[in-house]
Parts: sequence; C-alpha cells; structure tokens
Amino acid sequence: MSKVKTKMGVSAERVGLKKQISLFDCVTMLVGTMIGSGIFVSPVGILFYVRSRGMSYLLWTVCGVYSTLCAACFAELGATLPISGGEYMYIYRAFGDFAAFLCLWTYMFKYCTAYVALCLIFSTYILQPLYKDCYEIPQVLLRLISALVYSK
Repeated sequence: MSKVKTKMGVSAERVGLKKQISLFDCVTMLVGTMIGSGIFVSPVGILFYVRSRGMSYLLWTVCGVYSTLCAACFAELGATLPISGGEYMYIYRAFGDFAAFLCLWTYMFKYCTAYVALCLIFSTYILQPLYKDCYEIPQVLLRLISALVYSK
C-alpha cells in the first residue's frame, strides 16, 4: 500500500495489486496449465495418428520449443510493460481499441471452449474407474458430469 494525497489534502492509502510472483507461484501455475490434464490425453492421439515413436517425440519437442519461445515473449513483454491486463493491454497499447477488442473476444471464445474440454476430460477421469470393463463411458453421463462441473 502506498500513501496518496487526496484533493482535500488528506493522505489516504491506495490498495493495489502486488507486483511480484514467487518461484512457487510460478511453478504451480505452469504445472496447473501445462501438465494439468491435456498431457495425459494427447499422447494417445498423437501416437495413434502418427504411428511412430520417433515422430511423436519430435512433435512433442517442437511443441515444447514453441511453447518456451511464447513464454519468453510474454516474459519480455511483462518486464517491459508491467501493467495488469495481459495480452489485451499489450495489444491495446500497440494497435489500439479495435484490435484489443477483437483480441478480447477471440480469447474469450478460445478459453471458454478450452474450459469445456477440460470439464470433459475431468468427467472422463472421474467416470473411468466406474466403467473399467465397459468399452466406452455412456455419453449422456459424461455430458451430465461435465455440465455440472462447468456450471460450478
């Protein structure tokens, strides 16, 4: 908190966001987003369609390098422009109102669909032990659990 002088000459305390993140916070965010659920589902799909262990390793390596470069770009942006708002504010400052508005709506649709996919993955993990002997989990039950999780 910092002291701010108001119009009446009285000093007041300003509440703001803490501008630091610990190593533990950073690691838990990375583990939660990257290793969370997708890494346990996607290797099967990659191996199924590629049918080559070496090519799947190559794909994972290329995707890992790409993700690392994206993270380095955001780290540089965050160090250069230490403002709240993330990608929206970076695009707003660089390209203006309209581009930032389009970015915001695009990300909203992207993250909403990703959240639905995470709910489906979560419900699959919850129901899989109950349906070990069955070939497939009933879709109605899978969608019901996903909808309950999505609605919080």
